[in-house]
Amino acid sequence: MEQDIVSLTSSGDVLFMMLGAVMVFAMHGGFAFLEVGTVRKKNQVNALVKILVDFSVSTLVYFLIGYAIAYGMYFFQPAKTLIGENQGYELVHFFFLLTFAAAVPAIISGGIAERAKFWTQALAAAIFVAIVYPIFEGMVWGQITFLGQDDSWLAGLTGGIPFHDYAGSVVVHSMGGWIALAGVYILGPRLGRWDSQGRSRPIPISNVPFLALGSWMLCVGWFGFNVMSAATMSGISGLVAVNSLMAMIGGVLVALWVSKNDPGFIHNGALAGLVAICAGSDKVHPLGALIIGGLAGAIFVKGFTWEQEKLKIDDVLGVWPLHGISGSWGGIACGIFGQESLGGMGGVSILAQTIGTVAAIVIALVSGFIVYKMLDSLFGIRLEADEEMKGSDLTIHKLESYPEDVTSRFG
Repeated sequence: MEQDIVSLTSSGDVLFMMLGAVMVFAMHGGFAFLEVGTVRKKNQVNALVKILVDFSVSTLVYFLIGYAIAYGMYFFQPAKTLIGENQGYELVHFFFLLTFAAAVPAIISGGIAERAKFWTQALAAAIFVAIVYPIFEGMVWGQITFLGQDDSWLAGLTGGIPFHDYAGSVVVHSMGGWIALAGVYILGPRLGRWDSQGRSRPIPISNVPFLALGSWMLCVGWFGFNVMSAATMSGISGLVAVNSLMAMIGGVLVALWVSKNDPGFIHNGALAGLVAICAGSDKVHPLGALIIGGLAGAIFVKGFTWEQEKLKIDDVLGVWPLHGISGSWGGIACGIFGQESLGGMGGVSILAQTIGTVAAIVIALVSGFIVYKMLDSLFGIRLEADEEMKGSDLTIHKLESYPEDVTSRFG
C-alpha cells in the first residue's frame, strides 16, 4: 500500500512537471507571433523559423552540457538509470527547465530582428544556453553555491537570507534582456531607422492581430512558467497564480494609461507585469503584485520610448526594457514587497535581491559583448545591406510569408 502511494505521488509529480513544460513550450509560439506581428512582412518567415531552430539548438546543448553545469546531472547513462525510482521525474524536470533556458535566445531574437544573420545567431544561442545561462542558473537554483543557496556567501552576508528568484525574473528575463542589449548595440540599427541627421523614422508594427496573439499565448503559458515552478504537486501555491494574474492586469492597465491607448504597449504591458512578478510571486501580497506589475508596465512604455528616441538603440521588440529592465525591477521588488511589513511572506532581503540582480546584469552584459564581438570578428553577425533591404525571408529562406502576393503580381 505504501509503495502504491509513493508510486502515485511520483506519477503525479511527473505529470505535473510535464504539463508545466508543455505550457512553457507553448510560450515559444507566443514569442514567435509577438515577433511576427512586430517586424515587417519581409521578415516574418524568419521570425517563425528562428524561434523553432533556436529552441531545437537549445534543447541539444542544454541536454549535453547546460543542465549538467547547472545541476550536476548527466544524461550519459542507461535509460533504466535515467528513469530511476521516481518514474523519470528528472527527465521531465530537464524538459521544464529547458523551456526556461530556451527563452533566453527567444528573448534576444526580438531585439536583433530584421538584420541579424541566421547561423551566427543560432551559434550565439548555443553558447548562451550551453554555458552562460547555466552558470548563472546554477548560482541561483542549482549546484553552484554562490547566490541562491542557503549556504552561499550571499546568505552569510545578509544574515542567512539568500537571493530569491522563484520563477526567473532575473535568472531568465533579466539575463535575456541584458544579453540582447549587447547584441543590439553591436549590430547597430536597421537601415533607415534614423535619417542622416539622426531624426527618428519609426518602423510601424506590421500586424497587430499577430502581436496580440503572441501576447495572449505568452500570458496563458506564463501560469505554467510561474505556478509549475513549484516542481511538485505538493508545493503548488494559489498565491503564485493570483499574484501572476494581478501583476499581469497591473501591467495592462498602467500601460493603457501611460501610452494613451497604444495597442502595442498594452499587449506588452501584460508581459512586463508577468516578467516582474516571477521572482516574488510566492512571496508578495496580491496587492503588492498589482503594484509590481503596474510599475513594470510603466517601465516598459517609458523605457522603450527612452531607448528608441533618446539613446537611439534599435531594439525592435523592446526586449531590453521588457525583459532586462522589468526583470531587474522584479528581482529588487521581491525584496521590497516580500517583507512582512508590506503584507508579504517574509524571508527576503533587499540587499540580497539587489546584489543578485546586479550580478545578473554584469554577467549578461560582459558575456553578451564577448560572444557577439567574437562572432562578429569571425563570421560577421549582420546581413549585408542589400540582403537586409530584400528581407531575411527571401535572403535566408528563399520564401515570402505570403507567396500568393508574388503570384498575383504576375498573374
